[in-house]
Amino acid sequence: MSDYQPNEIMTIAAARLLTNEDVCFVGIGAPSAACNLARLTHAPKITLIYESGTLSTRPTVLPLSIGDGELCDTALTTVSVPEMFRYWLQGGRITTGFLGGAQIDRFANLNTTVVGPYDAPKVRLPGGGGAPEIAIHCGQIFIIMAMGQRAFMDKLPFITSLGHGTGKGSREALGVKTRGPTQLITDLCIFEPDAETSELTVTSIHPGVTREQIQANCGWPVKFAAEVRETRAPDATELSVLRDLHARTKAAHAA
Repeated sequence: MSDYQPNEIMTIAAARLLTNEDVCFVGIGAPSAACNLARLTHAPKITLIYESGTLSTRPTVLPLSIGDGELCDTALTTVSVPEMFRYWLQGGRITTGFLGGAQIDRFANLNTTVVGPYDAPKVRLPGGGGAPEIAIHCGQIFIIMAMGQRAFMDKLPFITSLGHGTGKGSREALGVKTRGPTQLITDLCIFEPDAETSELTVTSIHPGVTREQIQANCGWPVKFAAEVRETRAPDATELSVLRDLHARTKAAHAA
C-alpha cells in the first residue's frame, strides 16, 4: 500500500507495538488513536485505561478529552482518580504508558508546560496532567510525535515528564525503577534509546524517507543504529480500520 499519509503510518506503526497482554495508560490524541487501532485490529484483548479512571474502556469513537462520556459508557468500570493513580499506576499494575508531547529532547524528556522561558513564555501549554506520574510509574513508555525543528529540540525550556534525564543511569539515580521510554514513533521514523547511552537512535525509517529528511526535522545531530530497517508499510486492513475510526469520530463530534 502506497496511498497513505505520514500521520497514518505513524499511528499504525505505533499500534503494532501493542499486544493483547498490555495494560496501557492512554494519552488523548495520537496515543489514543494508536491504542484503539490496536484494539480494533490485532490486540482485541488489550486493557486500555484513561486518566479519568475508566478501566478496560472500549470507545467506538476517539474521545475529545479524558472526561469524554464515551470512555465511561464503554468501560468495564470507572474508579476515582485517586484510586487510579495510587492503586493502579503507582501500584505497578500498568505495563505501558502511551504519551505525546509538544517538545522532546534526545533523551526522550517531554515538555508540555511552556514554549520559551518559564517566567515569560511565548506559549503556555496545557501542562502535564498525569503524564509526569505515568512517565515514571508505567513499566515502559511509548511516545508518538510528528517530527519538526520546533518539537525535536536540543535543549528543552522545561521538562514536564521524565524520559532518560541526562542519559543512562539518570532514572536510577532518582530512584525510578521503571524502564522509561523504549520507543519513539514519528511520521518519518522510529527511535529507540541506545543501550549504552540512552540517547534516542533511529532504528527504523518509513518507506520513501531519507536520513537527510530526518535530520532536517530534528534539533540535535541524529544518530542511526548500525542496522536500520525499513518500517513495514500500512496494509489495507490497518488503513481501513484507522480511517473508519477517524470518520466515526468526526461524525460523532460534529453532531
